[in-house]
Amino acid sequence: MAITLVNPDGLPKIDVYRQVSIATGSKLVFIAGQVAWDADGVTVGEGDLAAQVEQCYLNIGTALAGVGGSFDDVAKLTAYVVDWTPDKMPALLEGISRASEKLGGTPVPPVTLLGVAALDIPEHLVEVEATAMID
Repeated sequence: MAITLVNPDGLPKIDVYRQVSIATGSKLVFIAGQVAWDADGVTVGEGDLAAQVEQCYLNIGTALAGVGGSFDDVAKLTAYVVDWTPDKMPALLEGISRASEKLGGTPVPPVTLLGVAALDIPEHLVEVEATAMID
């Protein structure tokens, strides 16, 4: 595996992600921000943040599989959430949990969460991009 995830001493231990990722593979992969589109370009879960987060993670999983990787290879995620407020955290975590069940593991690489005013179209509530390292 090209990615080792750690929580170094002296930093908070966060359950839903690790603070640091160490990449040692040979192929650096940048995945464009994924929104809640299915393979036909139809928005999944209109108005449902959890469903859209789930679809974003599944799309990242599909992109990784297409280049010979998996979520185990993700070094860093960045999530952009429209009109973010902390009360949206349960829906965000629910979407990650549902995607994790389908992907066969819990993705816990370092993640940056940013609140944004809008995304590409009004129906999209979240966009997630990934950086991965594949052996």
